[in-house]
Formats: sequence, C-alpha cells, structure tokens
Amino acid sequence: MKLYFKYMKVLFKSQIEYRTSFILLSIGQFFIPFLVFVSIFLLFQRFPNLAGWSLYEVALCYAVTHIGFSLSECFARGFDSFSGMIVRGEFDRLLVRPRTTFLQVLGSKFEFTRVGRLLQSLMALVYALLNLDIVWSYDKIITLVLMIASGVFIFTGIYLLSATFCFWTIEGLEVMNILTDGGREMSQYPLSIYKEGIKKFFTYIIPFGTVNYLPLLHILNRAEGNKFLYMISPLYGMVFIIPCIFAWNYGVKHYKSTGS
Repeated sequence: MKLYFKYMKVLFKSQIEYRTSFILLSIGQFFIPFLVFVSIFLLFQRFPNLAGWSLYEVALCYAVTHIGFSLSECFARGFDSFSGMIVRGEFDRLLVRPRTTFLQVLGSKFEFTRVGRLLQSLMALVYALLNLDIVWSYDKIITLVLMIASGVFIFTGIYLLSATFCFWTIEGLEVMNILTDGGREMSQYPLSIYKEGIKKFFTYIIPFGTVNYLPLLHILNRAEGNKFLYMISPLYGMVFIIPCIFAWNYGVKHYKSTGS
C-alpha cells in the first residue's frame, strides 16, 4: 500500500501543476451529475412519487450510487484506461517489475478532478438526509457506510472485468459501458421500479441492489423479515470484486507479449 500512496502523491502533484485546468475540470465534473439530479427533481415536481418512493428517498439512492461511482472513477481509473496500455505495449514493462500487475495498473492513473462529482453527490446526500425522517442508530450508520463501500467495490470490479477483456480484444469493449455508466444511471433509482428480471440480474449477478435497494429498505424501516440480512447485504456487493480479481489474474497468465 505504501507504493500505491506514492503513485497517488506523484500523480496528484502532476495534475495540480496546471491548477486552472484542474479547477475547471472539477467544476465540470460537479455540474454533470448536478444536471442529472435536477432532472430527477423536476420529475418529482410533476409526479408526487415514483412507484411509492419519494423525492428524498430517491435522492438518497442517487447520492449513494454517485459517491461510490466517483470514488471508483478517481482511484481505479487505471483499469478503465487499461486498453491504451495494451495498445502501446506498456503492459510488458509491468510484468518485469517486482510488484503485482494489479497494484501497478491500479496506481497508474488517478482522476482527482472527480472531487467535483463527489462534492455534488455529498450535497445530494445531505439534502436527502435532512429531509428524511430517519431515526439513526449504529446499525443504520454502518449500513450507510457499507452501501457506499459496496458501490466502490462493484464499479471497481466492473472496470477490472473490462480491463481483463482487453487481453483478448486489445481495444476496450464499449459494451462494458452498459454496466458502468448504464449501471450508474439505473442504480440511482430503487430497483423495485424495474421489472422482476432486471431486478434479479442487478441483485444477484451485478449486485447493484446491495448498494441502493436492499440496505435502503433497512435504513427507511421498510425491510420485511430478518433486518440483519438487509443490513449486511452490501457485503455481497463487496465480495463481487473477488471473482473479478480471479478473472484479471487469469487474463494476465494468458497475456501474449507484443514483443516490444
């Protein structure tokens, strides 16, 4: 981890070297999700609720999803841009270094301008929590933290899978954006508004439901049955990254050098 933080320090210094550019990009990253939230706000000006969910409940769902996404985009961006490393033959150099390829790719790129997106998401979270009548307890606070952590792990896992495919396809597959950008847009609403097939797929296969739906039921006192299972459901989402890491290691073993 010491090496990872050194990567982070070096890349942070390089990005703030051009401060005006850094600030403008951060502002841009603030307004992109802000306009999405405005569209949600306007939707609820026309309809009182969405399948039984209020504006503030959806805002909480939106905030948790976007916080997880912005943190993953910032700290796991190396996997999202991994195809360029394959095309340029740079991955060969990583293989001869005395550190794991996972750590080296993870630390190869950071997008600190995502602080703008993170700030907007935190503002949406505060807005939602101030308007929701939630009686907070230790278990609910833990659940909220686990929801955000689960989102980070899931989006990072998807980036990892996308990078793994590059060992065979060279270029990144645009279809993976269905799970990253598409998954983000879909999971900013509670899964119960979708059809049963979609709901099951994004609960058991790509477990976005453990970020924004099942634990949310516990926080809002809507859970039926064993509430503890709803509370710890984000752990299932965090486990999602384990098969992604195995897939990555499999890809590394079958990587054929460019010969450069």
